[in-house]
Formats: sequence, C-alpha cells, structure tokens
Amino acid sequence: MAKDHGPQIKDDEQYEALRRQGMSKEKAARIANTDRQEAARKGGKAGKYEDWTRADLYEKAKEVGIEGRSKMSKDELIDALRYH
Repeated sequence: MAKDHGPQIKDDEQYEALRRQGMSKEKAARIANTDRQEAARKGGKAGKYEDWTRADLYEKAKEVGIEGRSKMSKDELIDALRYH
C-alpha cells in the first residue's frame, strides 16, 4: 500500500515508483498527477533541433534562459537546449 502524500498527489503508487527510480519530487508529482491515458499518448510535435535554424535555436535558448547563447554555434545551442 502506497503512503498517502496528501491531496496534491493524485496517484501515490505511481509517485513512489517514480521517486524510487530517482526522479525529483517535482517531476514525479507532475507525472503522477497526469491521467495515465493522457500520459501514454506520444507527444513531440516539434521537429528535431538539427532541423531548426540557428536563429530559432537562439530564440529558444533565450526563452529558456541559457547564458552565453550569443557566442554559441548551432551545435552548441543544441547541446545546451538538450542538457540544460
């Protein structure tokens, strides 16, 4: 039986399993609070970063708050966006 994590966590069992896998509390809570049917659907409508222009990557990096983006090449921007 899963511990009751209060009303802020909708699926305590899933939350605990995700935490055991090493996910942060925030990420585990986000996933556990998403309907399982909705979460199972494939997402990712955006294209691969390699298909984006450097200008588009720069704007996304600006939106995310990556520092030093103005001096980065396209490949560096891709890495920064993937691993920030």
